[in-house]
Amino acid sequence: MNKPLPQKQYDKNAKGPLAGVRVLDLSRLVAGNTVTQLLGDFGADIIKVEPPAGDTLRAWKTKGIATNWKIYSRNKQSLCLELRKPEARNIVLKLVRTSAVFIESFRPGTLEKMGLGPDVLWQINPKLVIVRVSGWGQDGPYSKRPGFGTLVEGMSGFAAINGFEDREPVLPPMYLADTIAGLYGASGVLVALREVEHNGGRGQIIDLPLLDPLFATLGPQAANYRLTGKLKPRTGSRSTNAAPRNAYKTKDGKWVCLSASTQKMTERLFRSIDRADLIDDPRYRTNAERVKRAAGLDAIIGAFVSERTQAENVAFFEQAEVTIGPIYDISQIIEDPHVLARELVADYPDTDMGAFPQHHVVPRLSGTPATIRAQAPRLGEHNRALLAEIGIDDAAYEKLLAAGAVSEGHISNEGEA
Repeated sequence: MNKPLPQKQYDKNAKGPLAGVRVLDLSRLVAGNTVTQLLGDFGADIIKVEPPAGDTLRAWKTKGIATNWKIYSRNKQSLCLELRKPEARNIVLKLVRTSAVFIESFRPGTLEKMGLGPDVLWQINPKLVIVRVSGWGQDGPYSKRPGFGTLVEGMSGFAAINGFEDREPVLPPMYLADTIAGLYGASGVLVALREVEHNGGRGQIIDLPLLDPLFATLGPQAANYRLTGKLKPRTGSRSTNAAPRNAYKTKDGKWVCLSASTQKMTERLFRSIDRADLIDDPRYRTNAERVKRAAGLDAIIGAFVSERTQAENVAFFEQAEVTIGPIYDISQIIEDPHVLARELVADYPDTDMGAFPQHHVVPRLSGTPATIRAQAPRLGEHNRALLAEIGIDDAAYEKLLAAGAVSEGHISNEGEA
C-alpha cells in the first residue's frame, strides 16, 4: 500500500440518533454482530455478553490479530459471563430491565432451557424487542439444525446461479448470508422500536434466520421458474436480462466491467468503438437479440478492451460517457482517489496495530450521522463498570469472580480469548 489512508480519531463523546437505546447482545459470529455493529454506529449502547472463551470472532485471526472482531465489534462494551451459572443469568435479567433490545443466536429452544426465554424476559420488561438469529428460523422442520452461512448460501438458491455454466456452483468468498441477515435485522429492530416508542406497543420477537434474507435477494427467481419451468443458468458475469454486460480483460492483465443495459447506452458504446454498423445489425439491434448472441458481442468488445490498459479503458469509455468501471482488488480500491476522498476506509488508533483500517459508517446521514466512538473491546473489559450500574460493588464482584459466574477471560493486547 503506497498511499496513506485518511487518519481518524475515535469520537468518544459523540451522541448518535440511537443514543439511550441499550442493546444486550448475546449473539455470536457475524450476523448478530452485524446487527449490533450497525446499531452501535448510530449511537446505541451495545453490551456484548461473551462467554469466558470470548465470541468466536476473536479466534478468527490474521497474523495473530482478531481483525473480524475489530470490525464487527467496534462501539461495543464487553461483559464476560458464564451463563451456565445462575448468578450470571441473574445479571442478564437485571440488565434486561434497562435494555430496549435483546439479541441472541443460540439454536432455537436453547434460550428457553437457560431460563431466559421471551416469556421470562417480558415479565421483567414488556417492551423488550427480542432478536433471534438462527440458520433456518424459530419454527419449521429444519429449525433445530445448526445453520452456518455456507449451508444457507448453498440451500437458498444463490450458489446454484453463481459462477459459470460449465463449472461447479460457487459459494461466496465472504460472509454474504450473515451480513445480509444483519442488515435486515437492524432494520427490523428499528421498526419494532418504532412500534414500542410511538405506537404504544409491546416488545416482540424478530425471527431472523440467515435463509430468509438471502432468499429474498434472489428477487423474482421463483416467479420466473413458475412462469417458464426453466432454471436460471449460471452465466458467469453475463446477464440474462441485458447485453452487453460482462467483465473484460485488459492489456495489462487487469479487468474492467461494462454494462450497457439501455438501448441508448448500447448505441453509444457501438459508436465509441467505431462499430456504429452494429446499431442496425439485426443480430444486435434489440436487447433480446443481443442477449441471444452475448458471446459474439463479448468477443467484439473484448477485442477492443484488450488493446488498452485498465486505466486507458476507463478513461476512454468515461470520455465517451459509456458505463464502465475497473474491477479492483482490495489493494487498488483502498488507493482510489474517490474512496480516499470520501474516507470510505480510514486508519483509526489501535492498541494492537497502532492503526487499524475501519470502513466508514453506512449509510451517511446529513443531520444525525453515525460515528465510530471506540475500538472493539478486550474480553471482559467493561465488567466492573457495567455491573456497578446494577449495584454490584467490588466485594460482590470478587465473589462472582470466585464463583465463576463472571470472568475476566484471558485478556491480551491481541484481544485473544
